[in-house]
Amino acid sequence: MSNQMLSWVTLCLLRAATVDSGITQIPKFRIIKKGQAVTLRCEQNLNHDAMYWYRQDAGQGLRLIYYSPITPDTQKEDATESYSASREKKEIFLLTMESTQRNQAAVYLCASSRAQWNTTTSFLCKMCP
Repeated sequence: MSNQMLSWVTLCLLRAATVDSGITQIPKFRIIKKGQAVTLRCEQNLNHDAMYWYRQDAGQGLRLIYYSPITPDTQKEDATESYSASREKKEIFLLTMESTQRNQAAVYLCASSRAQWNTTTSFLCKMCP
């Protein structure tokens, strides 16, 4: 009976993973040994220009660690040297940890958004000599 139940739960999780959500993280879960390299992949089919990687430590709020306002530009926010990011295609944003350490154990989340023109910056530039 318990084997049948386990199979059912596994199928439900796999089926849930196929829903077209607009943005997907691959892999959804990853457990690795200390010192291993890992690359997390974020894919979106929303035609958004901007993409983001966040980190959430246990009991803490989200921290933006990398963002990409447009392809292929990536900007480091609150990330140490052990992280890197790349974005060669509009729909894919990669986050890599070269040699993982215990202090990097966290939940990593990706997001995307439409790029927005900053009207304040535009106004200030018009005032420039």
